[in-house]
Amino acid sequence: MERNILTDYYRPLLEQNDFRPIPCGDRFSPAGRRWELAPAVGSGDYWVYAKRDLFDIKIHDFCFHEDFCLDVEIQEGISILRYDSISGEELDPYRRLSAGDIQTIVGGKRRYRALIHKRVPVRSVGIEILPAYYEEFLKRQYPDLALALPAAFRSVDQAADFPAMSRLLFEIERYRGEGAAADLFYEAKVTEAVALTVDAWKQRGRQRERPLSAEDAQSLQNAVSYIADHCAASIPLERLAAIACMSESKLKGCFRRQFGCSVTQYIQGRRMSQAEHLLVHTDLTMGQIARTIGYTTSSRFAELFRKSTGILPVEYRKLSRRA
Repeated sequence: MERNILTDYYRPLLEQNDFRPIPCGDRFSPAGRRWELAPAVGSGDYWVYAKRDLFDIKIHDFCFHEDFCLDVEIQEGISILRYDSISGEELDPYRRLSAGDIQTIVGGKRRYRALIHKRVPVRSVGIEILPAYYEEFLKRQYPDLALALPAAFRSVDQAADFPAMSRLLFEIERYRGEGAAADLFYEAKVTEAVALTVDAWKQRGRQRERPLSAEDAQSLQNAVSYIADHCAASIPLERLAAIACMSESKLKGCFRRQFGCSVTQYIQGRRMSQAEHLLVHTDLTMGQIARTIGYTTSSRFAELFRKSTGILPVEYRKLSRRA
């Protein structure tokens, strides 16, 4: 029996997390389905278009009144998305959720855990491709490509230089068509996303990542613990490499494989997490917070904070303290 993604997966998932179905209205294409977050929990919308058991497209625009811990079993498949606004962390392994970059998730009936911070809008658009698409539909036409698709999508995770994918997701977000035209539009965009990702993977040399050894994982954890204690200070790469007993090139490679980001991105993420805490729980000025977390100017701090969350630090403070 052909699986119905909307009824079998999204409806129970969303209703269990206090979303309720409502008409699409003018904000979204009527080809999909729209859910609204219950007023007691937060506000905003979750929209989904699904093509049988092949793929789905999601647009998020909601926020929670209180910090929300998401703990769900994600279905097997491949997701690619862009956050325009977000504040929170993935928890296993830890990495900061950030706005602007292209992010991917390769699922496989595993649990996904994340902490979403209160009152900051979660605005994103993404595509999820399911096994029936790349293991059956795509494999009949391009057998080698279907097998390589998970690796290709992993290779563009945290990509800050993927404007073609950002444009594609923006076009999806702005589309309001319906009926057969919408079906053709979304199917074409999924095909285009696959082509763009595979092309980017080929340009990167088809890098294949092996899991870290237990020894390398422990050595890397020593460096991560040092970052946690000293992230407000200048941390030369050679110092972290010495702590991890690795060459600088090996450290950078291991870091990317373990956390899906560079050492610099990880340090900045830690700094932004500390900044969020100071914005919410102290009355320090922007300049004082900037210096506390390791930046010499408030303008540089504001620039990086906006890149990370999608909003300026003064806006974040207002949102987090709003009654």
